[in-house]
Amino acid sequence: MQLDDVRQTFESLIAEVEKVIVGQAELVEAALLALFCEGSVLVEGAPGLGKTLLANTLARVTSCEFQRVQFTPDLMPSDLTGHSIFDMRESALRFQPGPVFTNLLLADEVNRSPPKTQSALLEAMQERQVTIDGKTHRLPDPFLVIATQNPIEHEGTYPLPEAQIDRFLFKILVGYPSAEEETEILARLVSGRDPRHLETYELEPIVGPADLVAIREAVRSVVIEPSILSYITAIVRATREDEAVEFGASPRGSAGIVIAARTLAACRGRDFVVPDDVKEIAPLVLRHRLILHPEAEIEGIDADAAIARILDAVPAPNE
Repeated sequence: MQLDDVRQTFESLIAEVEKVIVGQAELVEAALLALFCEGSVLVEGAPGLGKTLLANTLARVTSCEFQRVQFTPDLMPSDLTGHSIFDMRESALRFQPGPVFTNLLLADEVNRSPPKTQSALLEAMQERQVTIDGKTHRLPDPFLVIATQNPIEHEGTYPLPEAQIDRFLFKILVGYPSAEEETEILARLVSGRDPRHLETYELEPIVGPADLVAIREAVRSVVIEPSILSYITAIVRATREDEAVEFGASPRGSAGIVIAARTLAACRGRDFVVPDDVKEIAPLVLRHRLILHPEAEIEGIDADAAIARILDAVPAPNE
Protein backbone atom coordinates (compact mmCIF):
# COMPACT_ATOMS: atom_id res chain seq x y z
CA MET A 1 0.00 0.00 0.00
CA GLN A 2 1.23 3.48 -0.90
CA LEU A 3 1.19 6.39 1.52
CA ASP A 4 -1.36 8.17 -0.70
CA ASP A 5 -3.81 5.33 -0.10
CA VAL A 6 -3.76 5.66 3.68
CA ARG A 7 -6.00 8.73 3.85
CA GLN A 8 -8.62 7.22 1.53
CA THR A 9 -8.64 3.99 3.54
CA PHE A 10 -8.95 5.91 6.81
CA GLU A 11 -11.90 7.95 5.55
CA SER A 12 -13.63 4.90 4.08
CA LEU A 13 -13.32 3.06 7.38
CA ILE A 14 -14.73 6.02 9.32
CA ALA A 15 -17.72 6.18 6.97
CA GLU A 16 -18.38 2.46 7.40
CA VAL A 17 -18.03 2.53 11.20
CA GLU A 18 -20.35 5.53 11.42
CA LYS A 19 -23.12 3.39 9.96
CA VAL A 20 -23.21 1.89 13.46
CA ILE A 21 -21.63 4.38 15.85
CA VAL A 22 -23.47 7.70 16.20
CA GLY A 23 -21.27 10.61 17.29
CA GLN A 24 -18.17 9.66 19.30
CA ALA A 25 -15.92 11.03 16.53
CA GLU A 26 -12.82 11.09 18.75
CA LEU A 27 -13.42 7.50 19.83
CA VAL A 28 -13.83 6.25 16.26
CA GLU A 29 -10.83 8.12 14.84
CA ALA A 30 -8.56 7.20 17.74
CA ALA A 31 -9.50 3.52 17.52
CA LEU A 32 -8.72 3.48 13.80
CA LEU A 33 -5.42 5.28 14.37
CA ALA A 34 -4.52 2.65 16.95
CA LEU A 35 -5.35 -0.09 14.44
CA PHE A 36 -3.00 1.52 11.93
CA CYS A 37 -0.28 1.88 14.61
CA GLU A 38 -0.90 -1.60 16.07
CA GLY A 39 -1.27 0.10 19.44
CA SER A 40 -3.67 -0.99 22.14
CA VAL A 41 -6.45 1.26 23.40
CA LEU A 42 -8.00 1.73 26.84
CA VAL A 43 -11.55 3.05 26.58
CA GLU A 44 -13.14 4.41 29.74
CA GLY A 45 -16.78 5.28 30.17
CA ALA A 46 -20.00 4.30 31.83
CA PRO A 47 -21.79 1.13 30.64
CA GLY A 48 -23.97 1.36 27.55
CA LEU A 49 -22.02 3.98 25.60
CA GLY A 50 -20.99 1.81 22.65
CA LYS A 51 -17.50 0.70 23.68
CA THR A 52 -18.10 -2.99 22.99
CA LEU A 53 -20.15 -2.17 19.90
CA LEU A 54 -17.20 -0.24 18.43
CA ALA A 55 -14.82 -3.18 18.85
CA ASN A 56 -17.28 -5.54 17.16
CA THR A 57 -17.76 -3.09 14.31
CA LEU A 58 -14.03 -2.60 13.79
CA ALA A 59 -13.51 -6.34 13.53
CA ARG A 60 -16.14 -6.57 10.80
CA VAL A 61 -14.93 -3.67 8.65
CA THR A 62 -11.29 -4.85 8.84
CA SER A 63 -11.99 -8.59 8.43
CA CYS A 64 -9.90 -9.21 11.53
CA GLU A 65 -10.13 -12.32 13.63
CA PHE A 66 -11.91 -11.22 16.76
CA GLN A 67 -12.17 -12.55 20.31
CA ARG A 68 -14.01 -11.09 23.27
CA VAL A 69 -13.17 -11.83 26.89
CA GLN A 70 -15.49 -10.67 29.64
CA PHE A 71 -13.26 -9.86 32.60
CA THR A 72 -14.70 -11.09 35.89
CA PRO A 73 -13.26 -11.46 39.41
CA ASP A 74 -12.71 -15.20 38.90
CA LEU A 75 -10.99 -14.95 35.48
CA MET A 76 -7.59 -16.68 35.53
CA PRO A 77 -4.49 -15.69 33.48
CA SER A 78 -4.59 -19.02 31.65
CA ASP A 79 -8.15 -18.22 30.55
CA LEU A 80 -6.56 -15.49 28.41
CA THR A 81 -3.25 -16.91 27.28
CA GLY A 82 -4.05 -20.60 27.06
CA HIS A 83 -2.53 -23.60 28.78
CA SER A 84 -0.80 -26.92 28.19
CA ILE A 85 -2.82 -30.11 28.29
CA PHE A 86 -1.55 -33.68 28.33
CA ASP A 87 -2.24 -35.56 25.10
CA MET A 88 -2.84 -39.17 26.11
CA ARG A 89 -2.33 -40.52 22.58
CA GLU A 90 1.00 -38.79 22.07
CA SER A 91 2.04 -38.92 25.74
CA ALA A 92 3.14 -35.29 25.54
CA LEU A 93 1.99 -31.84 26.54
CA ARG A 94 0.08 -29.94 23.87
CA PHE A 95 -0.51 -26.20 23.95
CA GLN A 96 -4.12 -25.06 23.77
CA PRO A 97 -4.16 -21.38 22.68
CA GLY A 98 -6.37 -18.94 24.57
CA PRO A 99 -8.46 -16.10 23.15
CA VAL A 100 -5.43 -13.78 23.13
CA PHE A 101 -4.36 -15.54 19.91
CA THR A 102 -6.33 -13.30 17.59
CA ASN A 103 -5.98 -10.03 15.65
CA LEU A 104 -8.35 -7.93 17.75
CA LEU A 105 -8.93 -8.79 21.39
CA LEU A 106 -11.74 -7.06 23.26
CA ALA A 107 -10.94 -7.09 26.98
CA ASP A 108 -14.37 -6.07 28.18
CA GLU A 109 -14.56 -4.37 31.59
CA VAL A 110 -10.89 -5.12 32.16
CA ASN A 111 -10.89 -3.47 35.60
CA ARG A 112 -13.38 -6.00 36.99
CA SER A 113 -10.62 -8.61 37.31
CA PRO A 114 -7.87 -8.51 39.94
CA PRO A 115 -4.36 -7.31 39.04
CA LYS A 116 -2.91 -10.81 38.53
CA THR A 117 -5.26 -11.46 35.63
CA GLN A 118 -4.91 -7.94 34.24
CA SER A 119 -1.14 -8.41 34.20
CA ALA A 120 -1.50 -11.48 31.99
CA LEU A 121 -1.94 -9.06 29.10
CA LEU A 122 1.40 -7.32 29.72
CA GLU A 123 3.66 -9.55 27.64
CA ALA A 124 1.05 -9.90 24.90
CA MET A 125 0.57 -6.14 24.57
CA GLN A 126 4.26 -5.23 24.63
CA GLU A 127 6.04 -8.19 23.03
CA ARG A 128 3.23 -9.61 20.86
CA GLN A 129 3.88 -13.01 22.40
CA VAL A 130 3.03 -15.14 25.41
CA THR A 131 5.22 -17.58 27.31
CA ILE A 132 3.63 -20.77 28.65
CA ASP A 133 5.66 -23.41 30.50
CA GLY A 134 8.89 -21.76 29.35
CA LYS A 135 7.95 -21.80 25.65
CA THR A 136 7.27 -18.62 23.70
CA HIS A 137 4.32 -18.43 21.33
CA ARG A 138 4.05 -15.56 18.84
CA LEU A 139 0.71 -13.79 18.40
CA PRO A 140 -0.86 -13.08 15.00
CA ASP A 141 0.11 -9.95 13.09
CA PRO A 142 -1.55 -7.52 13.51
CA PHE A 143 -2.51 -7.83 17.17
CA LEU A 144 -4.01 -5.23 19.45
CA VAL A 145 -6.17 -4.99 22.53
CA ILE A 146 -9.20 -2.79 22.95
CA ALA A 147 -9.83 -2.78 26.69
CA THR A 148 -12.93 -1.18 28.14
CA GLN A 149 -13.30 -0.12 31.74
CA ASN A 150 -15.84 1.55 33.93
CA PRO A 151 -14.71 4.55 36.00
CA ILE A 152 -12.63 3.42 38.97
CA GLU A 153 -15.05 4.79 41.54
CA HIS A 154 -17.75 2.34 40.42
CA GLU A 155 -18.38 -0.57 42.76
CA GLY A 156 -16.58 -3.85 42.02
CA THR A 157 -13.65 -2.45 40.03
CA TYR A 158 -9.88 -2.66 40.52
CA PRO A 159 -7.34 0.00 39.46
CA LEU A 160 -5.17 -1.23 36.58
CA PRO A 161 -1.48 -1.76 37.45
CA GLU A 162 0.60 1.23 36.34
CA ALA A 163 2.89 -1.02 34.29
CA GLN A 164 -0.08 -2.25 32.29
CA ILE A 165 -1.61 1.18 31.81
CA ASP A 166 1.68 2.34 30.27
CA ARG A 167 1.36 -0.37 27.58
CA PHE A 168 -1.75 1.23 26.13
CA LEU A 169 -0.99 3.64 23.30
CA PHE A 170 -4.19 5.65 23.85
CA LYS A 171 -6.68 6.22 26.59
CA ILE A 172 -10.02 7.45 25.27
CA LEU A 173 -12.75 8.91 27.45
CA VAL A 174 -16.30 8.26 26.30
CA GLY A 175 -19.10 10.57 27.38
CA TYR A 176 -22.85 10.56 26.93
CA PRO A 177 -24.24 11.46 23.48
CA SER A 178 -25.98 14.74 22.81
CA ALA A 179 -29.76 14.85 22.67
CA GLU A 180 -29.65 14.89 18.86
CA GLU A 181 -27.27 11.92 18.74
CA GLU A 182 -29.35 9.92 21.19
CA THR A 183 -32.48 10.60 19.14
CA GLU A 184 -30.62 9.40 16.02
CA ILE A 185 -29.66 6.19 17.83
CA LEU A 186 -33.31 5.56 18.63
CA ALA A 187 -34.42 6.43 15.09
CA ARG A 188 -32.00 3.86 13.66
CA LEU A 189 -33.31 1.25 16.07
CA VAL A 190 -36.90 1.95 15.04
CA SER A 191 -35.90 1.70 11.36
CA GLY A 192 -34.64 -1.84 11.93
CA ARG A 193 -30.95 -1.33 12.63
CA ASP A 194 -30.40 -3.14 15.89
CA PRO A 195 -26.93 -2.87 17.50
CA ARG A 196 -27.49 -6.33 18.99
CA HIS A 197 -27.53 -7.67 15.41
CA LEU A 198 -24.77 -6.03 13.38
CA GLU A 199 -25.90 -7.81 10.22
CA THR A 200 -28.79 -5.33 10.08
CA TYR A 201 -26.30 -2.57 9.22
CA GLU A 202 -24.98 -4.36 6.10
CA LEU A 203 -21.38 -3.49 6.89
CA GLU A 204 -18.78 -3.94 4.15
CA PRO A 205 -15.20 -5.02 4.90
CA ILE A 206 -12.88 -2.26 3.72
CA VAL A 207 -9.49 -3.81 4.50
CA GLY A 208 -8.02 -7.05 5.82
CA PRO A 209 -5.27 -7.86 8.32
CA ALA A 210 -2.61 -7.81 5.59
CA ASP A 211 -3.70 -4.29 4.61
CA LEU A 212 -3.28 -3.08 8.19
CA VAL A 213 0.28 -4.41 8.19
CA ALA A 214 0.91 -2.66 4.85
CA ILE A 215 -0.45 0.62 6.24
CA ARG A 216 1.89 0.34 9.21
CA GLU A 217 4.82 -0.10 6.84
CA ALA A 218 3.72 2.83 4.62
CA VAL A 219 3.45 5.19 7.59
CA ARG A 220 7.14 4.69 8.33
CA SER A 221 7.94 6.85 5.31
CA VAL A 222 6.26 9.90 6.91
CA VAL A 223 8.92 12.53 7.61
CA ILE A 224 9.27 13.91 11.12
CA GLU A 225 11.77 16.76 11.37
CA PRO A 226 14.28 17.09 14.24
CA SER A 227 12.47 20.23 15.41
CA ILE A 228 9.27 18.20 15.86
CA LEU A 229 11.17 15.53 17.78
CA SER A 230 12.57 18.23 20.07
CA TYR A 231 9.04 19.60 20.52
CA ILE A 232 7.75 16.17 21.55
CA THR A 233 10.64 15.75 23.96
CA ALA A 234 9.94 19.15 25.52
CA ILE A 235 6.26 18.30 26.03
CA VAL A 236 6.96 14.97 27.69
CA ARG A 237 9.72 16.38 29.89
CA ALA A 238 7.34 19.16 30.94
CA THR A 239 4.94 16.52 32.28
CA ARG A 240 7.67 15.55 34.76
CA GLU A 241 8.07 19.13 35.95
CA ASP A 242 4.48 20.38 36.09
CA GLU A 243 3.41 21.42 39.58
CA ALA A 244 0.24 19.33 39.42
CA VAL A 245 2.03 16.14 38.33
CA GLU A 246 3.75 13.79 40.76
CA PHE A 247 5.05 11.38 38.11
CA GLY A 248 5.22 12.34 34.43
CA ALA A 249 5.32 10.31 31.24
CA SER A 250 8.18 7.95 30.43
CA PRO A 251 10.09 7.74 27.13
CA ARG A 252 7.47 5.20 26.05
CA GLY A 253 5.07 8.14 26.01
CA SER A 254 7.43 10.09 23.75
CA ALA A 255 7.69 7.14 21.38
CA GLY A 256 3.92 6.78 21.38
CA ILE A 257 3.47 10.39 20.29
CA VAL A 258 5.96 9.92 17.45
CA ILE A 259 4.24 6.77 16.18
CA ALA A 260 0.74 8.20 16.47
CA ALA A 261 1.64 11.62 15.02
CA ARG A 262 3.16 10.04 11.91
CA THR A 263 0.07 7.90 11.46
CA LEU A 264 -2.24 10.88 11.95
CA ALA A 265 -0.27 12.88 9.36
CA ALA A 266 -0.70 10.05 6.83
CA CYS A 267 -4.43 9.87 7.59
CA ARG A 268 -4.67 13.61 6.97
CA GLY A 269 -3.03 13.16 3.56
CA ARG A 270 0.46 14.43 4.41
CA ASP A 271 3.88 12.79 4.25
CA PHE A 272 5.24 14.97 7.05
CA VAL A 273 4.30 15.74 10.67
CA VAL A 274 3.28 19.24 11.77
CA PRO A 275 2.98 20.59 15.35
CA ASP A 276 -0.82 20.36 15.21
CA ASP A 277 -0.53 16.59 14.78
CA VAL A 278 1.43 16.45 18.03
CA LYS A 279 -1.07 18.68 19.83
CA GLU A 280 -3.99 16.55 18.69
CA ILE A 281 -2.37 13.27 19.66
CA ALA A 282 -0.69 14.27 22.94
CA PRO A 283 -3.79 14.04 25.23
CA LEU A 284 -4.63 10.55 23.96
CA VAL A 285 -1.09 9.30 24.54
CA LEU A 286 -0.33 11.07 27.82
CA ARG A 287 -3.52 11.27 29.91
CA HIS A 288 -3.14 7.78 31.38
CA ARG A 289 0.59 8.16 31.96
CA LEU A 290 0.42 11.06 34.43
CA ILE A 291 0.02 10.58 38.17
CA LEU A 292 -1.21 13.78 39.77
CA HIS A 293 -0.46 15.10 43.22
CA PRO A 294 -3.39 14.45 45.59
CA GLU A 295 -3.63 18.21 46.20
CA ALA A 296 -4.18 18.82 42.48
CA GLU A 297 -6.94 16.24 42.33
CA ILE A 298 -8.63 17.82 45.35
CA GLU A 299 -8.54 21.15 43.50
CA GLY A 300 -10.28 19.53 40.54
CA ILE A 301 -7.27 19.43 38.22
CA ASP A 302 -7.22 16.33 36.03
CA ALA A 303 -4.63 14.96 33.59
CA ASP A 304 -6.27 16.62 30.59
CA ALA A 305 -6.11 20.03 32.27
CA ALA A 306 -2.43 19.53 33.07
CA ILE A 307 -1.69 18.46 29.48
CA ALA A 308 -3.58 21.44 28.06
CA ARG A 309 -1.55 23.76 30.25
CA ILE A 310 1.69 22.13 29.12
CA LEU A 311 0.75 22.36 25.44
CA ASP A 312 0.02 26.07 25.89
CA ALA A 313 3.33 26.65 27.65
CA VAL A 314 5.71 24.69 25.40
CA PRO A 315 6.44 26.69 22.23
CA ALA A 316 5.84 24.80 19.00
CA PRO A 317 8.35 25.00 16.14
CA ASN A 318 7.95 28.12 13.97
CA GLU A 319 5.78 29.84 16.57
